[in-house]
Amino acid sequence: MQEVTKVEQNDQRRLTSVEFQTLARVPAAVEWFANLDNPRTRRAYQNDLEDFCGFVGLASADEFRVVTRSHVLAWRAQLEHRGLAGATIRRKLAALASLFDHLLESNAIAGGNPVHGVKRPKIESNEGKTPALGDHQAKALLEAPDETTLKGQRDRALLAVLLYHGLRREEAALLQVSDIQERRGIQHLKVHGKGGKVRYLPLHPIAAGRIYQYLESSGHHLADRKVPLFIPLRGKLTGAGITANGIYAVVTACAKKAGIKVEGLGVHGLRATAATNALEHEADIAKVQAWLGHANISTTKIYDRRENRPEDSPTYKVKY
Repeated sequence: MQEVTKVEQNDQRRLTSVEFQTLARVPAAVEWFANLDNPRTRRAYQNDLEDFCGFVGLASADEFRVVTRSHVLAWRAQLEHRGLAGATIRRKLAALASLFDHLLESNAIAGGNPVHGVKRPKIESNEGKTPALGDHQAKALLEAPDETTLKGQRDRALLAVLLYHGLRREEAALLQVSDIQERRGIQHLKVHGKGGKVRYLPLHPIAAGRIYQYLESSGHHLADRKVPLFIPLRGKLTGAGITANGIYAVVTACAKKAGIKVEGLGVHGLRATAATNALEHEADIAKVQAWLGHANISTTKIYDRRENRPEDSPTYKVKY
């Protein structure tokens, strides 16, 4: 329990679920959780493993040692029966496989990994295709905030950063004024991505103009450049930047103001819009992969819709 206490003292690595005490009593599992750097991944994997433990009915830490491939197959069948998306089932199986790999490496269990060899759902061709905006919608969104107010200037700059650079909302929330840096005579954004990876993106001229207009009005960077680039403008100012959820709220409010009605549109939709637009204008897909911070090019290919552009459809070749 000493290991559990150590983890619980760290807000970034706390095991919060009372129902998951079975796993929390396995020191190797605690270590595995601690190695998951991304809070969202940690929460998702914890929920996935709680799901498995609840289904199998694990009552003690020792029972992890007797889990078999049959248990995993039955769980997968139940997940499919619940109608979960293939991507969700693959993630749940990946979480369980990752845990057992670590338990084996730590000699916490013997034998093999019971998840290995369990068939995972195929990747559907349309799976993961976040809705992207058309060019006219993107332009309308960029112009939606009121340029005459400080909030409007901040939101115009924020939307430009998202639409011209394809950032995740967490990445935009982490931006500091000091992350605007000159490299080889060109201004760049220093982006802090997943897994602590840093990438430098050339700052788009339109985004740069909007950022400097916003900073000139706010002046919050004058005393110290190591301050958040985008700050909240309501309530008590704490020195913290706008949150990822706050960025989502800005996007949805501006989309509503612009009259954009796209089901499921969020910040990731703007990332998809930026990626799709870059690819349609002949950007190299390998460079788009690095630009987006994708570990695998297969993820980037989700945004490559050049073969399915409506304007290229044979529909428009039919003439009577």
